[in-house]
Amino acid sequence: MGDVVSSHLDEDRREMITARTREWMKEFSQVYEQQYAVALFNSVRFEIEGGGGTQSQLLHRKDPLAGCTIFSGSLFQYLEENRKWRNRFVFVPKDYTINLYESKAAHERGLHPKLTINCAGYKALTSMEEYMELINKSLPGVKAKVGSNPFIKCATGFPLILWHPYARHHYFCVMTEKEQKKWHAVLQDCVRDSNNGLPENCTVKTPAFTDAVRLHRQARGQYGTWDMMCGTPPQILANLVMETLHPDIRNMIVPRLKGKMQQRQKNWMLISDAVYKQVLTQTTGQYEALVEACEAQRGPLDARLRTDMDQIITSKEHVSSKIRALVLPKAEQILRTNIQPYINSILEALMDPTSRGFAEVRDVFFREMVEISKNSLNGGGKEKMGENMERLSMLAFHPVKMQSCYEKVEELNLEGLQQRFDVSSPSVFISRAQILMREQMDNAVYTFEQLLNQSLEAQGDSDMCKLTQRCQDRVLKKYDYDSSTVRKKFFREALLQIIIPYMLQQLAPSCSPELPRFKELIFEDFSRFLLIENMFEEVVLQSVSKDIMMAVKEAAVQRRHNLYRDSIILTNSDPNLHLLGDNPQVDWATKFGGDEPEGSVSSADEGRGFGRRRKQVVSMIQLDGVPLPYESCLEVPGVELIPEEDAESKEEENEEDQLGKAEDLSPKSPDSVNEIRDLINPVVEVAVPVSKEQSEVTNKTEATTGSISVEDGVEEGVTHVTTVVETVPKGSLGEKTSPQAILQQLVASKKQEVDKEEAAIQNAIEELEIAVQEDESEQITEISAAESDNESSPPLVTDSSSREDSGFQSPTSEGPVDSEPQPITNGLNGEEKIVDPVEVEVVLS
Repeated sequence: MGDVVSSHLDEDRREMITARTREWMKEFSQVYEQQYAVALFNSVRFEIEGGGGTQSQLLHRKDPLAGCTIFSGSLFQYLEENRKWRNRFVFVPKDYTINLYESKAAHERGLHPKLTINCAGYKALTSMEEYMELINKSLPGVKAKVGSNPFIKCATGFPLILWHPYARHHYFCVMTEKEQKKWHAVLQDCVRDSNNGLPENCTVKTPAFTDAVRLHRQARGQYGTWDMMCGTPPQILANLVMETLHPDIRNMIVPRLKGKMQQRQKNWMLISDAVYKQVLTQTTGQYEALVEACEAQRGPLDARLRTDMDQIITSKEHVSSKIRALVLPKAEQILRTNIQPYINSILEALMDPTSRGFAEVRDVFFREMVEISKNSLNGGGKEKMGENMERLSMLAFHPVKMQSCYEKVEELNLEGLQQRFDVSSPSVFISRAQILMREQMDNAVYTFEQLLNQSLEAQGDSDMCKLTQRCQDRVLKKYDYDSSTVRKKFFREALLQIIIPYMLQQLAPSCSPELPRFKELIFEDFSRFLLIENMFEEVVLQSVSKDIMMAVKEAAVQRRHNLYRDSIILTNSDPNLHLLGDNPQVDWATKFGGDEPEGSVSSADEGRGFGRRRKQVVSMIQLDGVPLPYESCLEVPGVELIPEEDAESKEEENEEDQLGKAEDLSPKSPDSVNEIRDLINPVVEVAVPVSKEQSEVTNKTEATTGSISVEDGVEEGVTHVTTVVETVPKGSLGEKTSPQAILQQLVASKKQEVDKEEAAIQNAIEELEIAVQEDESEQITEISAAESDNESSPPLVTDSSSREDSGFQSPTSEGPVDSEPQPITNGLNGEEKIVDPVEVEVVLS
């Protein structure tokens, strides 16, 4: 593997990659330094002038995942080094990175993980067909059939693949479809959170970076939305470099790749990953140096801004008016002919799936409230209430429970509008809507917790159901208002992201040559804070904002979107509520529970007020008594049960688990080829009696061909027969029964049962006739029927209660109940010799 990379990426090509990245970063650094000063000016101006949108009604949690982990469990990972599948323990902390360990014990000992995956830019796939389609798109000219595997053979039928256009791919698999769905939800949440890598609370660095990336791409003629604007700034910069470098390297190396189609695909992926790592290392170092240099100048720039703010604003308004006179007539013409006819269509495509997603968030929250109310009415107790509240507190970050909400938004489709407005895909808007849905869910949960805690402290827990209902109603009203506000803001931002790049692209040929002359109107002292490119975009933005605001306002009138009108503003509706936002998060396990759960946590976590344990958001633990299949879903120490299914699915699981509890079908994790082969070719044990003449049979394995009927009636092929002879100590012969005696007893008892049942029915009919004739009371009739039943019931060897419950008496139930092997006698009276049972293992093909 290393030879392939080194042979195609020699020293000259690596130097070429380094030079291209350095040149690209030099151009970006110039744009970033300019945008940093502009972003600082906007931040200081906002701080001085104030302003902002409407105040949210729900409380916002500052650190929702403090003291928590997301998920831990085991699955199979494909190792490209030796082309084998190995069981790995996966631990997902609150930063949503995926850490893979050799085993759970290695994680508990604090060892370093074998592999750490940052999921930014990845896609979580569940089928080889979808993966092959992406492989063919990323490597044109080297295509495989849709149904063929590229270079791996999945150990099970439930794969999980992390695909990246440039970086290394990761292959996993699990044993069941249910596990696959849960793991897929977890992986999607990791990708979703990692893609959202730009912190919004950085009011200078984040807007400076996003504007610099956008202007840099526009300078190269790329105006539309970009799917790879995901991850941290160094990752985004690496994606930008690879956007132009990757095709050049591919055209240079792919024609020289040798071997079969699958081998060429694998080699190219290894080469692409090596190039991406080299570029990412370089962009990380240079971006950190760039930010450090800009932060060093922030103090002097901030002082100059605060001194000359009024003059800078006046100068900006003067220049903007000149630019507006040039741009506005052309912008209005484009807006009238090319944009206004499509605004309603774009808005409708955005609103329907987004509104359904936010409505599903409300329904999921309401269902959790119903479960808590049921617990209160049924007298579940404080400990059960504490468990429910602990589960509720992490509801927003539970990917399995939130999956139904996310799926609603994934139906968003801009087909027919993407080419016109140069929208690469709707994934940018889908991811943003899902992040907003998660935030609103967490705000609703946190507000409910604070309100309920306040009510309990004031009124006690004597009427828990009533308090819960009151708090629930208050939170739902606030959620409806905040949901409407957030969605309208999202719609406006999405329309601007679609329309503004299109208008800039249309206006660039006619307006760009005229813009440089406006630089003469800006004082040199203010030139760092006032850039013509930014003012030009602001003018275009103002020209289209009125139409966008009007379209969203008209949509709010339609009842089916469940939006509040702009005239409805809730101010000071709950003035004391926001005072609760400064309170620490409620530890419900301590408040309602008794003893502290086992498990340790760092001192930093103890200081956050979460008690002495670590909470896990997603718990794949099955119900009590149900084994964990192949250790595929394990729990970290001190983690409480947080089931992710509703009550109906739990009942179904309980029924299935009770049926399977009689048989111990919980093999440990197969970590070798032989163990996996045993899963494919199962072994069936059959006990047969051996006569005295056959007592010389020994332990041996023989190859054979044949078939055997298993319990479900399916004929399975037999490839090997292994004979194992067990010696059974002689016991009390008088208590043993021969097979012939057992057979005779079965036939006699069955005949006796039929005769006695017919006699009992006849006696019951006679008793009823006598009761009708004598006009006796119903009570006397029941007594006589009972007496007749008692008199007619014979002393049977078998258990009659089981027959009455099921209506069927299994012949095998009459034998010994003990699971230990029982010696069998040949004589009718138990006098003859004892024969030993022999276990025969039948290997099914």
